Amino acid sequence: MADLQINFAGIQAPNPFWLASAPPTNTGYQVQRAFEAGWGGAVWKTLGDPILNVSSRFAAMHFNGQRVAGFNNIELITDRPLEVNLAEIYETKKKYPNHALIASLMVEPEQEKWHEIVKRTEAAGVDGLELNFGCPHGMAERGMGSASGQVPELVEKQTYWVKEVAQTPVIVKLTPNITDITATAEAAVQGGADAISMINTINSLAGVDLDTWNTVPHVGGKGAHGGYCGPAVKPIALNMVAECARNPRINVPISGIGGISNWKDAAEFMLMGSGSVQICTAAMHHGFSIVEDMIDGLSNYLDSKQIPSVEGLVAKSVERYSDWGNLDLNYKVVARINNDTCINCNKCHIACEDTSHQCIDMLTSPDGNKYLEVREEDCVGCNLCSIVCPVEGAIDMVEIPNGEPMTWNERQAVLQQSVKS
Repeated sequence: MADLQINFAGIQAPNPFWLASAPPTNTGYQVQRAFEAGWGGAVWKTLGDPILNVSSRFAAMHFNGQRVAGFNNIELITDRPLEVNLAEIYETKKKYPNHALIASLMVEPEQEKWHEIVKRTEAAGVDGLELNFGCPHGMAERGMGSASGQVPELVEKQTYWVKEVAQTPVIVKLTPNITDITATAEAAVQGGADAISMINTINSLAGVDLDTWNTVPHVGGKGAHGGYCGPAVKPIALNMVAECARNPRINVPISGIGGISNWKDAAEFMLMGSGSVQICTAAMHHGFSIVEDMIDGLSNYLDSKQIPSVEGLVAKSVERYSDWGNLDLNYKVVARINNDTCINCNKCHIACEDTSHQCIDMLTSPDGNKYLEVREEDCVGCNLCSIVCPVEGAIDMVEIPNGEPMTWNERQAVLQQSVKS
């Protein structure tokens, strides 16, 4: 079987599946249960000056019959004393020495406070530190979390302060609530970060109750924006991981976070540059035992690809992720409908006729049966018909020859050369 062990920025773990800093890692009891279930690592719920949380805290987006397609929360960092957390961290690490145990930290942007909490936390025996520069609610209003994480200079400065005293690897957790996450990722690297993790949660409001007009969730009739996570944020997170992974100035390992619900999601994040993956919502939805299927699925996938180690998967798709100007304008695919499989629901015809390129015709066969056919000369290969089709294999997107490759950038270069000539 494939070897799932990883070395992430010097942190050893039996597999790449880590619990993210969140409610599932709030206590030693929980983290120890997670390790017993098979999780390779855990990032302890963020430590700092204990706060008071509110009730209620969570909300979810359910979509088309799927529960928890997205998850919203307004919970803050730990509400337990630092001494209690550190004692439980010490006991957990002593009991599970081979599992990765990372402490998430957040304090006010003051050098002395960072030095103090780093020293105290490392004395408890953690394998690494994760600096929480991403929390978008509550703590940001106090000048911490994403309030720091949205300012590259503060990210660099605070990372540097931590590195002044840290004896273990330092991971910087980045906020997605920013125009360009690579700016803060570069700042973290400049500050000396050993690794980065992303994404933290996205600013969100889960909904409004149409009977009471209260926000969802609400606290005594008042609401506030929260952090959004879960399957719905996966494409956003995957893009941000990829943007950082392909940036030569961000030359540190990446821990991928955001909507990872199964081994396939994990494999996608690793292909796009993640050396480890962190999971929260899926564990909250289904419990710690989901890691068993993740481990088995990833191991079997690696075996099927004849890849001996999970680290052989990391970043293998990064070179395929580029800018629009580097895409081949002459590459062409067209839709082809398999009428032996088609159930004649006509969803592809409606979608194409109303919202795309009107290239699917409804025809009648000699025996009087209706069928659909694509006019390939008018098809632009947009994929919409195959996306809305409810039957796997009823529509194929087929590559057809269409001339020599030519990108937009190459085309512009040729035009500029012609003008100079």
